[in-house]
Amino acid sequence: MATPMSPQTVLVLGGGIGGVVTANRLRRRLDRRHRVVLVDREQDFTLAASYLWVMTGHRTPAQVTRPLRRLERRGIDVRTGTVERIDPAERSVVIDGKVLTGDYLVVSLGAQQTPETIPGLAEEGHTFATLTGAQRLGVELGRIDSGRVLVATASPVYRCPAAPYEAAFLIDALLRRRQVRDRVEVVVHAAEPGPMGVAGPTVSGAVTNLLAARGITYRPSHQITRIERDLARFADGQDVPFDLLAYMPPIAAPTVVGDSGLAGPGGWSEADRHTLQTGYPGVYAIGDNVQITLAMGKPLPRAGVFAHAQALVVADTIAATILGRSAPAGFNGHGGCFIETGDARAGYGSGDFYADPAPRVALRPPGRALHLGKVAFEQNVLRRWL
Repeated sequence: MATPMSPQTVLVLGGGIGGVVTANRLRRRLDRRHRVVLVDREQDFTLAASYLWVMTGHRTPAQVTRPLRRLERRGIDVRTGTVERIDPAERSVVIDGKVLTGDYLVVSLGAQQTPETIPGLAEEGHTFATLTGAQRLGVELGRIDSGRVLVATASPVYRCPAAPYEAAFLIDALLRRRQVRDRVEVVVHAAEPGPMGVAGPTVSGAVTNLLAARGITYRPSHQITRIERDLARFADGQDVPFDLLAYMPPIAAPTVVGDSGLAGPGGWSEADRHTLQTGYPGVYAIGDNVQITLAMGKPLPRAGVFAHAQALVVADTIAATILGRSAPAGFNGHGGCFIETGDARAGYGSGDFYADPAPRVALRPPGRALHLGKVAFEQNVLRRWL
């Protein structure tokens, strides 16, 4: 690499929360001799943590969306285009046929949603895991006045462990506000053996109890195999009819990551759990596209809070290297997430996910103060980083 104070270029791939935080932090740490380039296929940033509020009508899409081009006012070079190839050895990428090369490369391309792996899922259901999906689901929830709402995790591997359970709680609250809950059954069928299982049995049990207290039927270890009109078919041969299907889609590693030298088994990026550096000098992987295996054998949850924390570590590490300073402390595996339960209340699960032999995570019971904490997190992201 070049000498410490010579002009450097950092390429940040992905305009989600991990990429946006990385680019901002680098721009604040480095003077304008050094380039920070952010690449994303979309023109806008949308905050995934707020999609469920879009579903319930508490947010509009415009309220949780910001143009990525706004970052140019901060001195960040924003490129809109599709990442077609990554060459980590050369720290170069191909964007819509054009080659970009940097001194450092941060891969934060997220995870690819794959609802098509379950026949009929995308055609017959509505997802709360995308902005447009959450908006459409909200319209359907405003229409239903009887029958059954089936909330499903379509695979044991998905983004944000709390999201499908938050969805069930918020759907329950919405139906109560509409005064139709007594005529609409809410059921959760999950492919995993327990809610938020990576957080441990105490948290999982607490969420199960919250579901029961709301009259929400919960069926774990129930894998959907096919969706037909108004009918979900499961691997154990059971058929479950529904009037409205709300689902969390399966995910897979981005194809471009799987095709690069960064990929390990399953196509996910591999990186040091503390520094987030890959096997290639100057190349880092953060957020949902990286697989970090915990002591218990399960992967670190794919959630925005971890992408945010990893982004700060990587940005500070790169800036320190460029400026010839000591490297900062690494990512320590600590994190937490809010669990919205409706009626302006939320719980909060947090702890040490790197603990051995299993994560040490505690769940604070739902309250209004924690809901306001999630609102504050939302506003902090949208105002501070965009």
